[in-house]
Amino acid sequence: MNKRKIAIFGSTGSIGIQALEVIAAHPDRFSVEVLTAQQNADLLIEQALKFKPNAVVIGSEAKYKQVKDILFDKGIKVFAGPKAMVEVAAWSSIDMMLAAIMGFAGLAPTLAAIEQGTPVALANKETLVVAGDIVMATARRKNVPIIPVDSEHSAIFQCLLGEPFTKVEKVILTASGGPFLGKKPNFLINVKKDHALQHPNWSMGAKITIDSATLMNKGLEMIEARWLFGLAPENIEVVIHAQSIIHSMVQFVDGSLKAQMGLPDMKLPIQYALGYPDRLANDFPRFSFRNYPSLTFEQPDTKTFRNLAIATDAMHKGGNAACVMNAANEEVVNAFLKNRIGFLQMTEVIEETLVKIPFIATPSLHDYYECDNAAREHAASLINAIVI
Repeated sequence: MNKRKIAIFGSTGSIGIQALEVIAAHPDRFSVEVLTAQQNADLLIEQALKFKPNAVVIGSEAKYKQVKDILFDKGIKVFAGPKAMVEVAAWSSIDMMLAAIMGFAGLAPTLAAIEQGTPVALANKETLVVAGDIVMATARRKNVPIIPVDSEHSAIFQCLLGEPFTKVEKVILTASGGPFLGKKPNFLINVKKDHALQHPNWSMGAKITIDSATLMNKGLEMIEARWLFGLAPENIEVVIHAQSIIHSMVQFVDGSLKAQMGLPDMKLPIQYALGYPDRLANDFPRFSFRNYPSLTFEQPDTKTFRNLAIATDAMHKGGNAACVMNAANEEVVNAFLKNRIGFLQMTEVIEETLVKIPFIATPSLHDYYECDNAAREHAASLINAIVI
C-alpha cells in the first residue's frame, strides 16, 4: 500500500502536533509532504527535521531566513508568506490536506486544495462558518471529500455512514459546558484568562479553549454542521454533556438515535480522518462504563452564555452574519488572552459589531473578505475604547 502524503496546514498548533503523533505511530500508512506554521519557526524547524517533508511554509516572512538557513541544506523546500501558503496548498503531490490553521486565515489555502481536487481533513471550522456555502459548493463541483476532524462532526459523520440522508430528523451536538458550567454573570464578570483556559476534559489550543468557555465554539460548530452535512438550521440542536463521552448524536425519522462515544482525545478523530475510509488500530486508552456510572445531559444556559444564542441567530439569518460574528469573535478572544477585555465584554463587542456591519443576504467570496476586514476593524475600535 502506498503511503498517503499528508500536508498539515497549521502543524505547530494543537491539532497539528497531535496529527504528527498519529503519523509517527503509523509510518507504514502516512508520510509528511508539507508542514506550515504562521509564527512558530522553532517548532516548525524541529518538526521538519524529524518528519522530512518535501516543503515547509512559514507564514511570517520575517522568519523565512531563520527557517531556510537550517532546512535548505537538508533538501527541504522553504517558502514564506500568505501567497506561498495558498500556492503550496494547490500542489498535486498532496494526497490529503489537514486544514488546521486557526481562524479565517485557513479559508484561502483550504479552497486552493479543494480546487486542486485534494481531499481535506477539516479541523478549521471557521472555513465553513465564514463561507460554508462557497466551500461546500466548490467541494461538490470538484467531487472532493471533506472529512471532519472536530470530534462532534466526526461523530455525526460516523453515525451517518450507511444511512440515507433523507431519513435524518436532526443532529444533536454535545457540549461539555466548559470550565464555567453552571456559573452566572456575577461570577463570570471577574473571570480571567487563566481560569478560562482550564478546560475540564479536552486538551486544545488557547483560542478554541476560550471559545469553549463562552460556548461560542458550540455555536461555530452548529454553523459548521449546517454546511458540512447540508442541514436546515432548525434540525441542529445542542445539549450539555459534561463528561464529553458522547461526542454527538443523530436522530432519525423513526425516533431512533445513533451516538458515537469514546474518551475525549482529539487524536482519535484526527486518526479517523487521516485514515478514512480505513479504521486504524491504535493503543489509545479505552472507555469503560465502570469508570463513568453516570452520563448527564442538560439544556445550555443561553441567557448567561449569550454567544451560543448569537451564533444560533447568525445561522438562521445566513448571508454574511456568521462571517461578521466570527471576525469579531477572533478579535475579542485575542484581546481577552492579552487581558485587554473582560470575559462578558467579549459578547458585547460581538453583538455591537453585528449591528454595525451591513447585512448581505447572498455574499460573494470577495464580500466575505471585505466583511471580515470591516468587522475586525470595528471590533478593534470597540476593544480599544474599553478600560478594564
